[in-house]
Amino acid sequence: MKTHKVEQLVIATTGFFWCFLMWFATAAFSPSIAANYHLSIKAMGLLASSAIWMAPVGRVAAGWASDRFGAPRTFAFVLGTCGLVSIASAYTVDYRLLFIERVIVAAAGVSFVIGIQHVAQWFKTNEIGTAEGLYAGTGNVGAGAGALLLPRIFGTDYRSAFLWLGVVALGIAVWYLVRGKAAHTAEQRDLVRARSDLRGTLFVWTRYIALALMLAYAMSFGLEIALNAWLPGYFTRGFHGAIVALGFTGVAGIQIAAGTFAAVESFTASLFRPFSGYMSDLFQRKGWTPLPFMARTLPYAPRLHWLGIAVILITMGMTGLTIAGVMGSLHLSVMVLVVLGVFISCGTGGTFALVPLLFPDRPGTASGFIGGVSTAAGIVYPLIFASGADIHMGYLAVALSMFLPFVLFYFWAARYERHPEEHGLLTQVLVIEDAA
Repeated sequence: MKTHKVEQLVIATTGFFWCFLMWFATAAFSPSIAANYHLSIKAMGLLASSAIWMAPVGRVAAGWASDRFGAPRTFAFVLGTCGLVSIASAYTVDYRLLFIERVIVAAAGVSFVIGIQHVAQWFKTNEIGTAEGLYAGTGNVGAGAGALLLPRIFGTDYRSAFLWLGVVALGIAVWYLVRGKAAHTAEQRDLVRARSDLRGTLFVWTRYIALALMLAYAMSFGLEIALNAWLPGYFTRGFHGAIVALGFTGVAGIQIAAGTFAAVESFTASLFRPFSGYMSDLFQRKGWTPLPFMARTLPYAPRLHWLGIAVILITMGMTGLTIAGVMGSLHLSVMVLVVLGVFISCGTGGTFALVPLLFPDRPGTASGFIGGVSTAAGIVYPLIFASGADIHMGYLAVALSMFLPFVLFYFWAARYERHPEEHGLLTQVLVIEDAA
């Protein structure tokens, strides 16, 4: 039976959407879980942070596995494993065991880099930004859909939600195995597999531009997943009075309201990601390079400039979120989240419009490193958000202590007018061997 690239995009996107839905299902029910187990704000911050614990190492491993064994097998394994543990967590009554199980289910987040590798094997250079944007943006909607719909469908019954999410995941895993195809051609698949060795991994990990893209993704997607996990609890605690004044009372009512407001950022970050991929393609076609101190003659220089604009806007958006919170304005906070979500989408879409072009022979390894290590920031952000005396000041603290240095490093790494493989650690050894 003939296989088409659109079918592969649909399979990858569906799998990623459901993985994202499972990944942040815990956050969607955090108010009811907190009420059931009497969790403190610090414990809620730890629970929010734990959703990302598996991602850094897991994505690195998943990216390598997708190069080595193919995306369909790797994706199906992730869906099947997380689905089974999600079903098991529906019957768990001990909080410590539930916590461990939900950490394992959160490993569903590693699926992103598998799909990135899969899509990259099917689409051409001039359409890669839009294709990856459609995949990632549509898939990311799963987090917003979970925050918005799961409490409305299941109320405070998170156990039933965990059960059905796991059952459907098993079905999608079977579909991926049956209809998924690793690459457009056997030659393409074999080349990627041959490059998935230790030297190839070290080559990617030691490039300055790869490190810069990893930090840019930490600013965008790392922030997105941190907010997905943090925002329901943030609105519950930071704007409790304002939510009650709107007519939402009790654990169930406040959970629905907090989940709705939290979904705003996730939906805009997801829905605008295809637009960001398209804008990266547009910058490339038009040859736009508006920022100073950055490369202008590299074949993909316009895409670098588009991402540079995005990381600057994200830093500004975080400052705006603190201002809205300090003012005590729920309405302004939600509006800032809408704008910040768009800025985040510009960063996420802009990053992975570059990755397959920079490392075409190692798309999974590069995606695993950039899309994996960057998620460690998502572990740190909720802990910072919950650590201060004022729950609203954490956003500004992250912007000043982390984002500004990240932006400066990105501009420094993107200044080179030669190919990125010429700039990095262990350059003489790795580049000479890579060319051999």
